[in-house]
Amino acid sequence: MGVRDRLLAGMAKQLGRPEGLRGRIVGRGLNKGNRAAVTSAVAASGAGPGQVVADLGFGGGLGLQLLLDRVGADGHVHGVELSETMLKEARRRHAAECGAGRLTLQPGTLGDLPLDDGSIDGLITTNTVYFVEDLARAFAEIARVLRPSGRAVIGVGDPEKMQAMPVVAHGFRVRPVDELVALLGRAGFMDVRDEIVEGDDRGFHLLIASVGGSSAHP
Repeated sequence: MGVRDRLLAGMAKQLGRPEGLRGRIVGRGLNKGNRAAVTSAVAASGAGPGQVVADLGFGGGLGLQLLLDRVGADGHVHGVELSETMLKEARRRHAAECGAGRLTLQPGTLGDLPLDDGSIDGLITTNTVYFVEDLARAFAEIARVLRPSGRAVIGVGDPEKMQAMPVVAHGFRVRPVDELVALLGRAGFMDVRDEIVEGDDRGFHLLIASVGGSSAHP
């Protein structure tokens, strides 16, 4: 493996699981580069005052703050992340919210969520599914933790544009959007809607779905 490939492989690894000093830098970059996508995902989740919501694979943590703002003092946000570095950063940044019981941060993966059955009103997960081998299990887990009226928002980059990025060849699994929609259907989601994020030149997709059969905006 040449120098360029080693650098790309290292970057891909950090994007999938940011760790250490480089991971903290990557996390800040993710917040900046994904702002439009994460902001749109939070809005599409329908999160509102007093609800219980989640950000799965929250990375740099932008979604946590946006969800906290939407659910207010009477709501609760769960953050699930496999990177210990990102968990530590989020615990430091949100010490007050964690102490007040408004935010719970836990280690976990999409295939094994540390959340109770039917406990979540709305959730987001952005730029995570590329790193999941068993996506059928992950989508089943997401369906398990949602309430019947709950809504899931899965955010992914446009597959064709992603395939043109050199880093993608080093550990990403980029699936067609139609395949993701079909897998969501098999997991019990209904009326899956595919929306393109405005203001994101990557053609970012939001797959909005509910196990109860309505993914329309409130």
